[in-house]
Amino acid sequence: MSNITIHKTTAPKAKPDQSKLGFGKIFSDHMFLMDYTAGKGWHDARIVPYGPISLDPSAMVFHYAQEIFEGLKAYRRADGGIQLFRPWANIQRMKNSCERLCIPVLDDDLYLEALTELVKLDADWIPTEPDTSLYIRPFIIATEPHVGVHASSSYIFCIITSPVGAYYAEGLNPVKIYVESRDVRAVKGGMGYAKTGGNYAASLRAGEIAGQKGYSQVLWLDGAERKYIEEVGSMNVFFKIDGEVVTPPLAGSILPGVTRDSCIKILESWGYTVSQRPLSAEELFDAAAAGKLEEAWGSGTAAVISPIGQIAWGDKQETVCGGKIGEVTQKLYDYLTGIQWGRIEDPFGWIYKIS
Repeated sequence: MSNITIHKTTAPKAKPDQSKLGFGKIFSDHMFLMDYTAGKGWHDARIVPYGPISLDPSAMVFHYAQEIFEGLKAYRRADGGIQLFRPWANIQRMKNSCERLCIPVLDDDLYLEALTELVKLDADWIPTEPDTSLYIRPFIIATEPHVGVHASSSYIFCIITSPVGAYYAEGLNPVKIYVESRDVRAVKGGMGYAKTGGNYAASLRAGEIAGQKGYSQVLWLDGAERKYIEEVGSMNVFFKIDGEVVTPPLAGSILPGVTRDSCIKILESWGYTVSQRPLSAEELFDAAAAGKLEEAWGSGTAAVISPIGQIAWGDKQETVCGGKIGEVTQKLYDYLTGIQWGRIEDPFGWIYKIS
């Protein structure tokens, strides 16, 4: 028996043109809500019509940024069924984020039930065109009305969903990235490994400057030495250097991406050596200059795989793979999305079928 109360909308919205979805601009008919109150715990799990959330102006999320979020997708298979990709990994990562930001953790089973019931209710919002999906955004915000620096005594857990197309309008074309030398995204001991909005706010200035220079993404360096590569934009990053696939290690300052972990497991199953090790900007550009940087790509839930065709650092510019998508990058994208949309067999046990 479900622990979730469902209140269906009486005014369903018109479905969007699937060829003009964009990303994160259109939202479905319903949302999931649940409240936390100190001494009572999480309570009143419910699905209600999508709409505004009323908060006191002194709600602590506004003043002290105590909030976390996740991102995953629901996919429509060719047979009409619906499935999620590794939802258990997102549930675990949100627990880690809760711990870092002093937010009470959620029950795993109820979290999964909330995802399932919301997607089922708004199943007709899952687009059917190739490479479209229903993006799912769970988040928790602090709601205690108090201007004072401490952990909130009350929270809202909410899940909203959005039918989406490609994250980048240019599709799977290689992007140009720029090494950021002034700003840093996160440091060890900070919140880099948690999925919290402050990490993304910290990235905005550098991202805008990179865009003004004609680059799509920022390549972040570590916050201590400004020497080692960490992430690209809001994604994890991989480089294929002289046959070895290198990605920065999870050392507390970068997000443990679900897509990152999936890429590593797939590549290793294919026999590639994947090294999770520090990689300096100097080593990367030396490899590129020597013709040893064979491919590069970013990975994340929204874009899945984003090939990199050019890298820049100061006055240095290097083209990657002739400015085209590399063979391994393309193969990885095809295989990963094939599993996600149910086009190929899932040998890893990653798929959770809703219907």
